[in-house]
Order: sequence, then structure tokens, then C-alpha cells
Amino acid sequence: MYLLMYTTIENALKSRTGLCDVQLTDGGEHADLATTVAFTLAKERKQSPVKIAEELAGELAGDPGLENVQVTVKGPYINFLFGPSYVSKTLMEAVKPGYGNLSPKRERVCLEHTSANPNGPLHVGHIRNSILGDTLARCFRKAGYKLEVQYYVNDMGRQIAIVVWGFDHLDTGAAEGEKADHYVARIYIAANRELESDPGLVAEVDSLMQLVERSDSATVRRFRSAVTRCLDGFHVTMGRLMVHHDRFVWESDFVRNGDTERFLSRLHRLPEYHEDGKVWLDLSAAGFEKEYVLRRTDGTSVYAARDLAYHMWKGKNFDRVIDVLGADHKLIGAQLQATMRLIGEKAPEIVHFEFVSLPEGSMSTRAGKFVSADELMDEVTKRAFEEVTVRRPELDEETRNNIAVSVAIAAIRYDIVKISPEKSTVFNWKEALDFERQSGPYIQYAHARACSILEKAGEFSGAYDLVDPHGIALAKHIAKFPAVIEEVVQELKPHVLATYARELADLFNAFYHYEPVLKSGGITRQSRLTLVKAAQNTLKESLGSLGIDAISTM
Repeated sequence: MYLLMYTTIENALKSRTGLCDVQLTDGGEHADLATTVAFTLAKERKQSPVKIAEELAGELAGDPGLENVQVTVKGPYINFLFGPSYVSKTLMEAVKPGYGNLSPKRERVCLEHTSANPNGPLHVGHIRNSILGDTLARCFRKAGYKLEVQYYVNDMGRQIAIVVWGFDHLDTGAAEGEKADHYVARIYIAANRELESDPGLVAEVDSLMQLVERSDSATVRRFRSAVTRCLDGFHVTMGRLMVHHDRFVWESDFVRNGDTERFLSRLHRLPEYHEDGKVWLDLSAAGFEKEYVLRRTDGTSVYAARDLAYHMWKGKNFDRVIDVLGADHKLIGAQLQATMRLIGEKAPEIVHFEFVSLPEGSMSTRAGKFVSADELMDEVTKRAFEEVTVRRPELDEETRNNIAVSVAIAAIRYDIVKISPEKSTVFNWKEALDFERQSGPYIQYAHARACSILEKAGEFSGAYDLVDPHGIALAKHIAKFPAVIEEVVQELKPHVLATYARELADLFNAFYHYEPVLKSGGITRQSRLTLVKAAQNTLKESLGSLGIDAISTM
């Protein structure tokens, strides 16, 4: 309903002002929507913005499309307050399964996220990428887009060559119960130490890189084996985090199928192309001073060349291309975009994120200083189990453990996604697991409370008229859910959904506190129960879009 009302009012304002941007925004405490368009018109018409606002409001009040909207003026501001029918229609929609789903789109979207180097387990820094990307993916699907989520596998870079060299020279076998990606990390760390102590061994790593680029079959198999072993561990970790990829795209495929060489050949015609032993582009016109190297002097391509070939392939197969990258990739991401534009190809949209850390400090796989995502999940699950046991000691251990697993993932995913991607954050154990404050478990608890009310109420007839202020405020917030999904996919801001879900839980808890449901009677009871059902359903859909279990008991 909110999207419909927004569009209706926006079109009415456009038709009367002749402006493309009518500055329609949230009305805050005073209204559902408001506009400051009178200020813009005052400059054109050379009239007082107050007078223009009053005249425009008078015209809008007579618009048949706004018959259920109260149009008022406060100084130069025009306010729009939605009437009772808006609330009623919202409730009718919000109790339906799949509430918030938008109409199917023809646009094909490719979303790449995580794509961590397969040289050790995913750590806390990596999973911010995974959680942001997966939340975006869930929102795109809810918004009706044809979406493919990809993981770009680095299977031929220097780090992987070090892993392969380590398995050739240092492998003593996996320890009992050792997870595959942790096993790879142990080899990688040991190999780096060997190479640092004897720099002469680096030539052996360089030789591996040359062999894999020439598609030497035995070397390719060794690289693929090491990477696959690490990816097997990644699959387990991402499964626990409820993160899903549709396709794993291997970097080496763009060398073997000739796409990388074809891309480099295409650059020959550019005045920015240079070859002086190595191959590089001059991107100074786009603001980059350093040479953008694409091929080394030994003839091997660098990661950037293969990444460009990959993005050219994505651009030909999808209408919208989105990458989720860490802040340390800002330079290479911008260079990639500039190069794609230079040759007239589709440049990706990039969501850059700052890193998440733990109070213990920063992490480095190479140095062997990191807290893996597996260890993080184990620790948060342990703490969640302790909290659930205190709250629900009467439940059997298996039930408490199942709740703890869901609560732990909710705590991690929400604590990471709630912060705008461009801001760095420290994962706070205590706050993330706080059932009483703005956390993932807090939103889960609001959903569980709604489920409990509905279970106790039993059968009831739907009623859609609300008169109490807390109930109306909750219903109007519920109405915004489809618009929030639309905003997330258009602006690529998953934290907007996290904020919405927390506010929804806040408003539901306020409604529950001030307006008795089960103790009320007659049509009031039926209306409040209908609102509880609408809130429960919207909480469920919001949590699902955040990748969090909407559990019914906690």
C-alpha cells in the first residue's frame, strides 16, 4: 500500500508542478508523507513558498485519487496523512503468505559475493562480504528479479601456487577431524614461513604459476585439487551461515577458453595500451597515476586481466552486474570499472564494505592470526545455548540447542548487516546476543511472541479496522515493507532492511504493551489479533530476507 500511495501522490504533484523531482519524503511524526516542493516553485514563480504550499494543497485536496488522504499545510510544507482505508487494506495484504513480494521483473541480475581466496578458512572479515551479499540476494529475489549468485574462484594466483607448493613439500596429512579449509590454511601458513626463510624457493612458486597459465594438465589438476579441498570447507561454513551461491566460476576457465587472451588483444587498438616487456594500460585520464598492469614480463597474465575477461562475460549475459568487495579492493574495483567503460562494456556496480573485526584485533591468514567463521559460530552458539538455558530451563537439551543454533546465526548475521557497509564495525558478543535490545535475537523474540499470542487465541475472524494509536502506527510500518525491499535492491543498502525489522519489532512490542490483545473482546479483539497476524507474517518475511530463522519459540 505504501508504494501505491507514494506513487499516486508523486504523480499528482508532478502533474500540478511540472517538476520531475517533487521532493516527496517521509513525513516523520506529523504525517505519512511530506514535500518541500514549494521552496523549488517559489524560485520559479517568485512567490512565497507558504502561499504556493497552500494553493497546491487546495488543488490536491480535490484530486479524486487522493480522496482517502488528508492534505494539510504547515508553513511551506505540504503533509499527507493516510486514512483508515489505507490501514485496512494494509492488514488485508499483510496477512497473506509471501507478503512483500514484488511483481516479477525481466531484468537479469548477476550478484558476485564472498569470492575469498581458497587458501584457508573464511574468517570474520570474509563473512561480512557473505552476509551483505546473501542479504542482497534474498531481497532481489523477493523483489521479483531473475538472479544468479556467483562465487569467483581464484584457482591460479600466487597464493594458490604457494598452497600447491606447500602440499608438494610440506604435507604430512590432515589431522583427525581437521576441517578441509583449516587443513589448507595450515599448509599455506607453513609454506609462507618456508619461503620467507629461503627466498630462493620463490622461483619454484613462479614456475608453478607459469605452468598453470600454459594449462599444463598435471599442474592444473594439482591446483584444482587444492582449491576444491578448501571450497569443500567453505561450503560447510556458508551452509551454517545460511549463505547460498548458484554458481562457482573458476578463474582459470577464462585462460583455458581463450577469453583472457581475446580481451587483451582487443585492448591493442586503444591509445592507452602499452607493451614494454609487460602489458599495461594508462588510465591517467580516469584519475589513476600508476600503470594498470595486465601481463607480467614473463608472459603470465595477472589477476586483473582474468577478472576483466570474467566481467566482460558477465556483462554479455546479465542486465545488471553487482560485485560485493572489501574496502581493500577499492582501487582495483575502480580500475576495472574504468577499463570496462573505456572499451564500451558494462561496468559492474560495486558495493564496498569496511571490515568487521573482533575486540581481539585484526586478522591475517598469511600470518596465521585469524578467528575463523567456524570458531566464531561455535562460540556464539555456546553463549546462545547458555542464554536459552537460563530463559527456558524446562525445555529438553535438543530443543534448547536447536534454538541456540538459530539464535547464534541471527546474532551474527544481524550484527554484521545492521551497519552501513561503508562503516567499519567490531562484533560485540554481548550486544549481538541481547534478547532485550536491538539485535537479531530481539527481532526473533518479537516474532516468537506474536506466534505465542496467535496460538493462545485459537481461531478468530479477520477484522481490519483499527482505532488505537499504537496499532495504527504498527500497521503503517507494516505497509512500508514492500517499499523497503525496493529501496534495498535499488540503492544496494541491505542495512535499511535491518533497521526496518528492528523498528517493526519495537512497534510490535509497544503495541503489545499498551493495547491488550487476548484480554480484549468483540471486534476489538478480532482487529488486534488480525494486526498480530500481520505483524507476525511481516516479521517472518523480514527475518527470512535477512537470512534469519523466524522461530516460533525462544
